Amino acid sequence: MSSFIEETKCLLPRITLIACGCFSPPTPMHMRLFEIARDHFEMAGTHKVIGGIISPTHDSYGKKGLAPALDRCAMVKLALQSSNWIHLSDWEVRQSQWTRTTSVLQFHQNYINNFMNLSSTRPKYEKLIHEWLPLAIGDRKDPVNVKLLCGADLLESFAVPGLWAESDIENIVANHGLVVITRSGSNPEKFIFESDILTKYQRNITLITNWVPNEVSSSMVRRLLGRGQSVKYLLDDLVLEYIRRHRLYNITSKYITDAVRPTQLIFNHAYMDNNKNDLNEQITLEQDMDESDSPSPLTATQQLTTRVFCCGDTSPRGSKLLRLGPGQAVQVITTMPSDENSEVIMTF
Repeated sequence: MSSFIEETKCLLPRITLIACGCFSPPTPMHMRLFEIARDHFEMAGTHKVIGGIISPTHDSYGKKGLAPALDRCAMVKLALQSSNWIHLSDWEVRQSQWTRTTSVLQFHQNYINNFMNLSSTRPKYEKLIHEWLPLAIGDRKDPVNVKLLCGADLLESFAVPGLWAESDIENIVANHGLVVITRSGSNPEKFIFESDILTKYQRNITLITNWVPNEVSSSMVRRLLGRGQSVKYLLDDLVLEYIRRHRLYNITSKYITDAVRPTQLIFNHAYMDNNKNDLNEQITLEQDMDESDSPSPLTATQQLTTRVFCCGDTSPRGSKLLRLGPGQAVQVITTMPSDENSEVIMTF
């Protein structure tokens, strides 16, 4: 009987969860969403979760209190030190400007599925494997679906006029799917019912109730730090120490811990040193927004073509890369490790 159960699990559709947002700073609840979702799918026996991805937004998102992308990526890596299945993707922050959510999902899904076609040449490109690729990606050859993992606030934001492009909502729900972690007592079904698009594709929306509430948000942490109050036990100690050393969020608190593992911080300083010259110049904007809000207006040279939440220009290279349907062929241009100087084009 146990062998039959294991065989059944091997036949389950494979999914990877991706969370998009500011992560300024990343809180334990950001990571808990992944654990709650994976537990749900394992208990339901409907899908096999093979990986988790955290994709911080580009600096041009323009939120007040948004730390530079390098710092946010370094903090995410610190916060994920103990996880063996959730990983950072810095692809989004490396684009020329803010990228629509649907394009972020599409890129990662395209890359995962096309990478599996490289089985014959994988040793040649082994050094080019992205850190965020699921470890179990090569166990099977069937497609992997990338689903957007989010809280109920994002689902509710779909109903705000002009905040999301309807075409992007439809693309996300129809071609990828939503995994929504809701609070006890909330009524997400109401928002689905009131939306024709969400109702049409409700089979692709998974609602999961979080029975262990945690109201700690990034904005609350920033507020406490700015007031000089303690945030210990609200963030990972390594993240706290990073904030203290880099003086992020106008920190004035004297309660930041010094009890960290130095080697962990050195690792993330190395991440910053290796990447600081590759990212775009940081853009400082002062509009106070929540994590589901639209980006603030940019200067004339940075102006986005539309102001809905999940739409933004991509780079010339990115626009060619991302206008494909999920799972279709994609050309990925990446840089070899530091011991090699050439740029390699991987055509799937």
